[in-house]
Amino acid sequence: MVDTMIGLTRLAHLHRAIIAGSSSMEFYLALRRRGFPRVATAQTCRIPKGQHPVGLIAGSNSLQAIEAAMVELLPFLGTSAAIAVLIDCRETGAGLRIRERLEQMGFRIEAGVRCQEGFVLSAIRHGFGQMEKAA
Repeated sequence: MVDTMIGLTRLAHLHRAIIAGSSSMEFYLALRRRGFPRVATAQTCRIPKGQHPVGLIAGSNSLQAIEAAMVELLPFLGTSAAIAVLIDCRETGAGLRIRERLEQMGFRIEAGVRCQEGFVLSAIRHGFGQMEKAA
């Protein structure tokens, strides 16, 4: 799942990445072992200033927990950020609801991939800064 999320978000070793979800610390450690020095969790990052180009959500096994993690990450993400969400809950329609929520937050869905742990949905936000200025 870690490699899938890295590939979908195009995370490079010099990118800053922010992680949320109940398995955020395990995911953080897995990324550090793979040589990604600029990763943080939403709990360890002090000030949300839109400084992260990549957001990752892992280990949230209910729809409400996934949505809460998405809202928690939003202030940390830049205007052209990529996000990958592991949907590992078994609730009916969870994937569609997460997709709708991401689109409401200004993301465009790029891909969805099934893996052993569940389903990973990736999205990217282009020009969100211009949309905010126009509003």
